[in-house]
Amino acid sequence: MVVRRPPGRRAQILAVAADRFHRSGYHQVSMTEVAAGVGITAPALYRHFRGKPELLDRTLRLGLDALADGLRAARTVEEVGAALAAVAVGHRPLGTLVQRDARLLPPDRRAALRRELRGDVALMVALLAAERPELSSGDAELLCWSALSACTGLSYQSAAPQPRRAEALLRELVAAVLAVRLDGQGAGPTAVPVPMPVAVSDPAAVPGRAPEPRPQVRREELLAAAVRLFHQRGFDNVSTDQLGAAVGISGPSVYRHFDSKAQLLAASLVRSRERLWHEVDGAIAAADGPGAALEAGLGAYVGFALRNGDYLGAMLSETERLAPPDRRAAVDFRRDFLRTWVGLLRQVRPECDAAAARIRVHAMFALVNDGVRNRPHNARPDLGACLLQLGGAVLGLRWGCPGGGPEA
Repeated sequence: MVVRRPPGRRAQILAVAADRFHRSGYHQVSMTEVAAGVGITAPALYRHFRGKPELLDRTLRLGLDALADGLRAARTVEEVGAALAAVAVGHRPLGTLVQRDARLLPPDRRAALRRELRGDVALMVALLAAERPELSSGDAELLCWSALSACTGLSYQSAAPQPRRAEALLRELVAAVLAVRLDGQGAGPTAVPVPMPVAVSDPAAVPGRAPEPRPQVRREELLAAAVRLFHQRGFDNVSTDQLGAAVGISGPSVYRHFDSKAQLLAASLVRSRERLWHEVDGAIAAADGPGAALEAGLGAYVGFALRNGDYLGAMLSETERLAPPDRRAAVDFRRDFLRTWVGLLRQVRPECDAAAARIRVHAMFALVNDGVRNRPHNARPDLGACLLQLGGAVLGLRWGCPGGGPEA
């Protein structure tokens, strides 16, 4: 007797895999778990996909194909916004899969993914240049990458928003980003001057402070090196020998300061979160009124991001590698940080309900986080000013919106 596979089984598998990878991270999901989510056995799953790397590749391919199809069909900038919004809502896991898990693909597949995304942006740039011929190629590319990033912010919401409403709002945000002038007109507030963190490895830089014991200095050096290496290579691809070499010690000497590599990861993310909260919350608290606080917070966040791109990258890609208590602490911090911004935005724009405010705030974070890490635009000398304008546009601040007024 011939046993026929149910129609759409591969599509079911890909949908479940995308959801599991999105929620838990690639490393935390087994093929057995994916099979159980579909209602089949693991051996049956292997008849469709040879292994987890292929499954990740195919889940990415599904969303990227939809994005490419939508952009190829677009004939105007407005239709570009509609295509980006439709994919962001219809393939919500795609943002986290691209930004966090795609780096785990084999090198040839990673390179193919980058080429495809560059091709997608080229389609957007061509349409934008036709409607805004005054833009330089660099400005047009930055606007298009920023619009794409803003839409990926939807991936980081813990609860799925109402699809039709989310799609409509994302279309508005894309339109606002693609209409921004990157020539200094209506550029918004100057970035709030926040104190640069003093390197603990240079105790003499702190006036009146006695030199610290060398072990504490080495610990701080390891925290900084860990954030950088975990972001650049991934937690599993960084050895204790590499961590030690980064600060001039042997690999086994790392264990004099941290019990394990996992503990080092947790401590490095905690230290970075403390600095982020200190800088941004301090700027918000010092401002006079909600509007000034929101603008000051944005300036402080952009300033922090420009100096701490490695932390932002490690936060996005390595949080799932933490032990459960540390992971809960990281998630709680994100939730509290988001709540602060959503509350401020709703005070400034009372017509904006909580769901819309969350979409806007997530879009701003995604846009800034990508902006400071994506080459070649992160080398622009005016990147900070550009990110202030673009962040203001997605939040709907007066100085960030085309024409100087708030979005409808």
